[in-house]
Amino acid sequence: MSTKKNSVPQQDLSNVGEILSKSEKFIDKYQKQIIFGVAAIVLIVLSVLAVKHLYLAPKEKEAQAAIFAGERYLIENNWDLALDGDSLGYIGFKAVIDEYGFTQTANLANAYAGVCYYHKGNPEEALNYLNKFKADDKMVSPAIIGLIGNCYVDMGKVKEGIDYYQKAASKADDEMLSPKFLKKIGIAYESLGDYGKAADVYNDIRTKYPRSEEATYIEKYIDRAELLKKK
Repeated sequence: MSTKKNSVPQQDLSNVGEILSKSEKFIDKYQKQIIFGVAAIVLIVLSVLAVKHLYLAPKEKEAQAAIFAGERYLIENNWDLALDGDSLGYIGFKAVIDEYGFTQTANLANAYAGVCYYHKGNPEEALNYLNKFKADDKMVSPAIIGLIGNCYVDMGKVKEGIDYYQKAASKADDEMLSPKFLKKIGIAYESLGDYGKAADVYNDIRTKYPRSEEATYIEKYIDRAELLKKK
């Protein structure tokens, strides 16, 4: 019985040899450029790691220590001390933002400063800080987006506020936060005299989030909006 042996055609071997030869010539011709390119990539990677571990990490720890007292002032509703610092060594949220601008702590300080200014009755300055805050979680991020909505409503820009409430409700997408923002949307529509849309939003709370706290008393809001819609 004869057996077939796997073999590579001579023409294929010739092609492989030709490709390898061209590759060698290419490497020989551009050897310096290739070495410099690889070295540049290595240098960039090492620089990024050095900045991260030798600069940013220590700065992050410093920032966390610097902001600690401010979080206590925030809980106590002591907005001015939280923002501007005290005589005991705490520098204030604004200073944390200025001194540790590239850290996550400074990012959080933007949110805190926005909260402070909002409660101080300055929605314009609150927006200045809130819009700088960046996050993608499903608790803090919707809350800040919703607070931006509050700022616009307080400034008389109700339609802009509604847009942000909608973004906050969609971002949260849960039984606890979403109904709260939807209720704000309904109230905002009522303030504009658009009772039909207000009723629709209240009905969304009843159907989409039936177990929420808002759903337990939303019927009176629906009834009110429907009644006003008929007038």
